[in-house]
Amino acid sequence: MMDPTLAEMGNHLSDAMKILESGKLASLILFPFFSDSGQDVVSILQLVQNLMHGDDDKQGQRRMQYVAEQGHMALLGHSLAAYISVLERERLRKLTTRILSDTTLWLCRLFRYENGSAYYHEDDCEGLVNVCRLVINTHYEDYATEGFTMLSSKHPVIYQSAACRPGLGQHLCCQLGLPLSCLCIVPCNTMFGSLHQMDVALLDKLIRDDRESGKVPLLLIANAGTPGAGHTDKLSRLKELCVQYNMWLHVEGVNLATLALGQVSSAVTPATKCDSMTLTPGPWLGLPAVPAVTLYRHEDPALSLAAGLTSSQPVEKLRALPLWLSLQYLGHDGIVQRIKHASQLMCNRCFETPSPPSVARKFSFLGCMCLGEQLAQQVPLSGVDVVELEDEGTCVRFSPLMTAAALGTQENDVAALVEKLGEMIPVLSCTLRFRQDFKDEVLQQASLSYIEDLSWPGLGGVRYEPRTTDLDEDKRQHSVEKINGDLLKKLMELDTDLYFSGGPEFCEEKNGIFIGMATEDLDVAELVETIVSIGRDIEESGKLFENMTEVVRRGIQEAELQLQKANEEKLIEEGVFRQIPLVGSVLNWLSPVQASVKGRTFNLAEGQKLFRRQGAGSDSVSDTSSVNQLEESFREMAHVQASDAEEAEVPQEHHVHIVEETALSDQRVPEGQETESVDTLR
Repeated sequence: MMDPTLAEMGNHLSDAMKILESGKLASLILFPFFSDSGQDVVSILQLVQNLMHGDDDKQGQRRMQYVAEQGHMALLGHSLAAYISVLERERLRKLTTRILSDTTLWLCRLFRYENGSAYYHEDDCEGLVNVCRLVINTHYEDYATEGFTMLSSKHPVIYQSAACRPGLGQHLCCQLGLPLSCLCIVPCNTMFGSLHQMDVALLDKLIRDDRESGKVPLLLIANAGTPGAGHTDKLSRLKELCVQYNMWLHVEGVNLATLALGQVSSAVTPATKCDSMTLTPGPWLGLPAVPAVTLYRHEDPALSLAAGLTSSQPVEKLRALPLWLSLQYLGHDGIVQRIKHASQLMCNRCFETPSPPSVARKFSFLGCMCLGEQLAQQVPLSGVDVVELEDEGTCVRFSPLMTAAALGTQENDVAALVEKLGEMIPVLSCTLRFRQDFKDEVLQQASLSYIEDLSWPGLGGVRYEPRTTDLDEDKRQHSVEKINGDLLKKLMELDTDLYFSGGPEFCEEKNGIFIGMATEDLDVAELVETIVSIGRDIEESGKLFENMTEVVRRGIQEAELQLQKANEEKLIEEGVFRQIPLVGSVLNWLSPVQASVKGRTFNLAEGQKLFRRQGAGSDSVSDTSSVNQLEESFREMAHVQASDAEEAEVPQEHHVHIVEETALSDQRVPEGQETESVDTLR
């Protein structure tokens, strides 16, 4: 009968995973101190979920990656390890020994590694570090007591391919306390063979030179699937060199997963004869939080213990428990099926045959960043990413052995990936081809400046520069911002397939206009001319508005002066007594004054120039240019309005009037006396 505690633990874990995956917990205010009375499980899970997702309200981003049943088993293993660790010591020792031996036996059989031991570790490099310690202890018998002084007379050398994981060799030297001079980077083939395979002939020469100089060739790190492109070194030839020079051969890489298949590539099969190999079953099988495994062969248990590859502590042996549970859940057939499915995804018509389990498509940095980002968004289950290769540069990588099991990639996802590649690559190629043409055309325009932004995948960026040079820096900056903002709006309204934007979010250049990807039929010269033309129109329209504003301002000032002068003349003409309300009324009744209405106008069209596209090439708009036609139009419209009105009035449609107040409300005008006509000021 099953232990009730274990059953309850499994139920709790299942419920917790469902809650966290659903993303439906209510928001909690996170307090900096824990509760005095404690909290229930649901409240704690709410706290965890808020810490995981923060303030992100987008449901698509809040959702956790789907964890399948085998993933739940792996997560359950961590909870069980904590529970098992409190068992009585002898029972704990027996249980951990059984778990460790079972898991090691299954992995050795599954990956064809006979008579091997296993070391389970969280960090992918940790196993290789301890293997190096084992090799050092083997070659230097007194190393455990004398330490680094034993190495000073006979310098150890670790060899690794230039295609290995970036920083791997430096990490080894740091963990082992060795100088970087102990690390030898072996170049890949430069004349013959793959550019990602270690140059065996050059390696042989390097080893002989080191031996002749008194150094000790210690260990060789080879690849069965390089991190970038998935290529495999010539393992058979490298094994022969290691035997010849008494060196340790360690192999790592994604292609080691194919050792579990019924038919194994001849290039990968020699890995079963290496001295050690590092496996990463987590991504291969879609298992979260399971350890990496380093399989090795060595006959001295004491040296393995000194190197940290084995432990006498039962709790440390429980690292294998999540993998032990997951392997039993999947079974042999389930494991093989997942690896086989990922390998078959590579056999697609868009990739070369035979192809490595990781395929990289080469483009420029900009092209790959854009292509990788678009493919990841439109076909998220494909698992594509962007990598940097030493020889090819930036590439888009498709490696289903590392992603398919976790993402659940299927054949239709690969088909969608192929379709998107077929759509995007021609556009991307055209864009990259037109980038330099676009830059050249922009640099030929005095009113445009080219914006170089390596993070923008399209044609490039431009900024319209106003031609006015008599503005101070603040006014000029405001003018640049306004013109380019209006220009961007105008361009976005055009009937075109081109995409216009204000640029990347963190672009250092401000007030720019960025053009997206281009097609084969794009006329770059016409595009640039259109930008210049629209920008010039916007600039000239702004100048017309500024001129009109200035005319209005000057007219108002002049009218105010005229009114002030008229009031002064009125005061002199009528006298002070007529300005007093009661006295003025009596005087106006006894001795009326002849009232006259003196009007003042100013022409809004003064200094303006009609917008004509034919004249868009002119350098500036004159403030004193002729406006005869505009004035004539205003005059005709004023005449029509005057003839239709019952009384003669000054036209108000196209003129601004400021009328002098020449009489008070109680002033009497004798009958039959006509009002004087209005003076018009020009």
